[in-house]
Amino acid sequence: MSKDSENKKIPTAEELQREFESFVKDKYGGTVRFVTPKVNPSKDTPADAEAPPPKESFDLKFDLKPKDIKNYLDRYIIRQDEAKKALAIAVCDHYNHVRECHENPKIADTDYSKQNVIMLGPTGVGKTYLIRHVAKLIGVPFVKADATRFSETGYVGANVDDLIRDLLTQAEGDIELAQYGIVYLDEADKLATPPNLIGRDVSGRGVQIGLLKLMEETEVDLRAGHDVSSQIQAVMEFQNKGKVEKQLINTRHILFIVSGAFNGLDDIIKKRLNERNIGFSATLTAQDEMDDWLEHVTPQDFIEFGLEPEFIGRLPVHVVCQDLSADDLYQILKGSEGSIIRQYEGAFRAYGIDVLFSDEGLRSIAEKAHTHKTGARALMTVCEKILRDYKFELPSSSVHEFVVTERTVEASKSELIRLIEDDNYNRQHVIRECVRRYEENFRQKYQMSIHFDDEATNLICQRAIDEGRTPQEICEDLLKTYQHGLNLVKQNTGQFEFNLTREVVEHPDAALERWIRNSYAGKSKEGEETADG
Repeated sequence: MSKDSENKKIPTAEELQREFESFVKDKYGGTVRFVTPKVNPSKDTPADAEAPPPKESFDLKFDLKPKDIKNYLDRYIIRQDEAKKALAIAVCDHYNHVRECHENPKIADTDYSKQNVIMLGPTGVGKTYLIRHVAKLIGVPFVKADATRFSETGYVGANVDDLIRDLLTQAEGDIELAQYGIVYLDEADKLATPPNLIGRDVSGRGVQIGLLKLMEETEVDLRAGHDVSSQIQAVMEFQNKGKVEKQLINTRHILFIVSGAFNGLDDIIKKRLNERNIGFSATLTAQDEMDDWLEHVTPQDFIEFGLEPEFIGRLPVHVVCQDLSADDLYQILKGSEGSIIRQYEGAFRAYGIDVLFSDEGLRSIAEKAHTHKTGARALMTVCEKILRDYKFELPSSSVHEFVVTERTVEASKSELIRLIEDDNYNRQHVIRECVRRYEENFRQKYQMSIHFDDEATNLICQRAIDEGRTPQEICEDLLKTYQHGLNLVKQNTGQFEFNLTREVVEHPDAALERWIRNSYAGKSKEGEETADG
């Protein structure tokens, strides 16, 4: 051996990893990601190696109740109350059991049927959104994939075991945390096997069979044979230790949720229920009037649809999501914390522009989206079509605020031209919307409804322009004594809705005093009539 060879420095594991990462990045363009599982130091670790900091034991602090989960989901998802309840119960049952097993490992040996879930419902009703927020609330890793990307092991396509490896990626290499995660498989209805299929179904029945052990309990090797980064990590470990140790993740406590639209399943349920009624000599009228056949789904219906008995048997919790009406879509826009309009507000704010969405504008967007028949997904499609030109033109204009009205939705291009060219037109719309929002805030704060009529609103608009004040400042000045006065009227008459006219804007104190006097007069008259009676 030459002297140069003897003096040649042997690269460290870290240097090897950097070289491999550089090689893979050059070859694959950064599409391959390295995830090194966090494990306890091996007994084979060299004695002179720097000891890593001690790893804290993972602690699943789950103390939620079903109502806690539903109340949290209500903030983001409109309707779907029954689905939220069923999902909240299943999640609590699952993670309460996981917590008990974590605290007392002996419990893990007892019989327990995992609360895996199958969700049904049309596209865009919030199925994925529900599960994503459940995982966020609990604090566990979440993986979503479409069933159509998988094939049976040994065939071209992704392997279902990759779902578990993806969980480890989401858990940033923490194996123990990954073992408590949630796997969400969408488009599961595409796994159904056609009844007249000839030959092997590797992307339908084969995937169902592959999922069986995962959904119950098995151990998955974290190093996939087809994964380049896994093989490189194995080479590095062999270089460092002289051997490659298997790294496994157990699926016992991983919650599996599958979902799909299951188009045609309602026909199977309807046929079964109608046949049963005929058998009992009953009329079909009541059943024909049923709106939600999916609420009556049974495992046998899934089997007839094309799912394997063993597969559906491992999904004991059935959750049905309802289709969304135009009013539901409006409530999503107006009331959900995850409303798409927050995104548009942020997009315009980046250019120093405030966008306000009027109630009429939101309803018009919802109605247009409902015609698309794709649920809440259509809301962004409609908003983008309406506001695309506004995003392009307004940042280069003098407009710093505008309102999305019903007219904006119906004639977006002509409205855009007008608000750019006519500053007074745009200002009037903004002020009117600010008045409407003041009315809404007053109602929420004092549980009384006020409404400035058109003439009163126009006066407030003109005063705001003339005095250079905000509509809120003017309204607060006008109604500074109204909360107490209107409460007296409410107590005397039971009235809680008040129409505010020109008189209120021009002579607010006189108008309020007259209302209070009339309320006491009416109360006295009512008392006299009661006494006479």
